[in-house]
Amino acid sequence: MEAKRAALSLGPVYYLWDGPKWRDFYFRIADEADIGHVTLGETVCSKRQHFSEPHVAEVIERLEAAGKQVTLSTLAMVTLERESRHVRDLVRDSIHPVEANDLSALGLLKGKPHSVGPLVNVYNAATARTLAARGADNICLPPELPAVSIRQMLAAMPDFSFELFAFGRMPLAISARCAHARSKGLTKDNCQFICGEDPDGLPLRTLDRQSFLVLNGVQTMSNSCVMLLDDLAPLISAGLSRVRLSPQDCDMVAVAKLYRMVLDGRMDGDEAIGAISTIYPSAPFSNGFLHQKEGAAWVSRGRTLATGPA
Repeated sequence: MEAKRAALSLGPVYYLWDGPKWRDFYFRIADEADIGHVTLGETVCSKRQHFSEPHVAEVIERLEAAGKQVTLSTLAMVTLERESRHVRDLVRDSIHPVEANDLSALGLLKGKPHSVGPLVNVYNAATARTLAARGADNICLPPELPAVSIRQMLAAMPDFSFELFAFGRMPLAISARCAHARSKGLTKDNCQFICGEDPDGLPLRTLDRQSFLVLNGVQTMSNSCVMLLDDLAPLISAGLSRVRLSPQDCDMVAVAKLYRMVLDGRMDGDEAIGAISTIYPSAPFSNGFLHQKEGAAWVSRGRTLATGPA
């Protein structure tokens, strides 16, 4: 029997990249990456939207011309009327599927086919069934889920499309306040888009200089980068439909190529992980949550290597 081939997908860019860099990133994904699904759109901070909005139409056109399926993301936190209006307009007017990354969007999407992003806490089959009954046709599971919970959902809903966050810094929390701006002596209202100076996030360290977390505007992310290459085969065999890569400030085309080669059995996982460590040396790798360990742990061949807090 032919082995199941999971699709590779790309999540939205969480960081603030200037418009041309954002556009050219997706142009290259369209032209060079073996990725079937692309979710794009501002997810973290509505103030950043004017950087990417002038390029959205041409990016979508380029991606679709290359055969990619495009989904548009909602904001992860809606606190202002203009943000609420933006989400309402997106749900009402978009001709593309929408991915909900905030519970407030789910009410607007009820009865319409849509996706649910990894920032929505879907931790069990009962929640997944409820969302599916309301119109969800794909759920990207949160990165903090252990494999046993993922397997239970796959077994309970064998004909449903589940996606797994499998590469990138983990989105851990989001706030109405901007710690990134405060760290630079600014306020959220007058942030001067200072987060753009850190295209891969602003690293935080403890008082004893241990790497801890990463700030990304109003979002808090893990210091470690999720790397699930060696862990995917059993989950795909159990029914996982998609494997999501979260864009980092590195050569994501090369990362996607290595993931595809491992998923297709054309490269050993250890070899690919070694190659990705040279492509993206900015963060230690982790897969602890999947193995019911601390999130920043690295579990490999039966050994657990601590790499610091998530």
